Amino acid sequence: MGLIRLIWESLNMAIQAVTVNRLRAMLSLLGITIGIFAIIAVFTIVDSLETNIRESLNSLGSDVIYIEKWPWAPEEGEEFAWWKYMNRPIPTFDEFEFIREKCRGAGEVSFISAVGRRIEYGNSNIDRAILFGVSDGFQDIRSFELERGRYFTPLENSVGRNVVVIGSRIAKDLFQGANPVGKYIEMLGRKVMVIGVIEKEGKGTFDAFILDEMAILPINYYKGFIDIRRERSNPQIWVKAKNNVNVEELTFEVTQLLRAYRRLKPSDEDNFALNQTSIINNQLDQFFSVLKIAGFFIGIFSIIVGGFGIANIMFVSVKERTHIIGIQKALGAKRYFILLQFLFESVMLSIAGGVIGLLIIFLGAMAITLTSDFSVYLTMNNILLGIGISSIIGLISGIFPAWQGARMDPVVAINTTF
Repeated sequence: MGLIRLIWESLNMAIQAVTVNRLRAMLSLLGITIGIFAIIAVFTIVDSLETNIRESLNSLGSDVIYIEKWPWAPEEGEEFAWWKYMNRPIPTFDEFEFIREKCRGAGEVSFISAVGRRIEYGNSNIDRAILFGVSDGFQDIRSFELERGRYFTPLENSVGRNVVVIGSRIAKDLFQGANPVGKYIEMLGRKVMVIGVIEKEGKGTFDAFILDEMAILPINYYKGFIDIRRERSNPQIWVKAKNNVNVEELTFEVTQLLRAYRRLKPSDEDNFALNQTSIINNQLDQFFSVLKIAGFFIGIFSIIVGGFGIANIMFVSVKERTHIIGIQKALGAKRYFILLQFLFESVMLSIAGGVIGLLIIFLGAMAITLTSDFSVYLTMNNILLGIGISSIIGLISGIFPAWQGARMDPVVAINTTF
């Protein structure tokens, strides 16, 4: 009970000291505000960037293998051997059909081709819209929702009907708010009927993973005007694992099937890339670890400057209250009572500065999120980190002035004038 009373009295005296010297308190917490703003803003931006990137990756699925000519990243510990990759053959439609027929671990298999072309409707046009030619199964591998209309049927895909499902950005730019479903758009001199509009996904960190600016066409119609045997058409084969099959097993099976189809000898290297989101995730883990460490060291210098500011103010505060300290000691106040007064004051100032810095970051994050397609998240971890750093800096900054005040001789202190 006595300890609680002691803490309460020390806290009250610290609050009174801060209240009496408002201007000085505001100036001292300004440094901490700037420091916490700097360090937590860096962490918030890095975390938000990481979250946005990983959300873009998640749309591709962690149980999907992407068969391509080029790998997304070099193998661990090796350089990106582009001179070797450029001589590889591209995935073909025949390989897609072979894998779809033979691969037992595959739940869905789809052939994908993507090119940038001009799309027109009336007087509106988009110069570099992405045309996506896809086989049946794409809709089960790449998850998305339709805002209007429907997706094309397996029959429409197999017979190559001139139908298209467009992204929300294409619908907005071409139709200016009108309903696109049932209307015909023109691409490469051909008229294609819009049968569906994909729900807006937002601006992604990797634009290639976002469907807002894409027009999805049945592959058998798409092949009529785009040569999918050329590398410019960016052919890929997407393979999604069955529910009871893990990606490692699927990777091994697909590797064996492709090596057999391409007649590779046991001593030959693979001449294809089996890409997975885990490859990018591993690269991201390393990248963001380095970025956070760099951000911490950039921000920590600001917080240290703020700590020196509080320490300086606390030394002045101890000097101003030397006479009061003498009276308190003469009345029987213990050293730890004097010590706690100044520590509480220092920590209060530091936490107040930290909270103001966090509030500025929160308002900035809200403004960016509401005015752009980039979402900024001030996480609870970063809030607790900011308050924690503020408390530690306040404690460190106040300990030496507080110890100086606690060690004063009561007779000397009570006779001191300031």
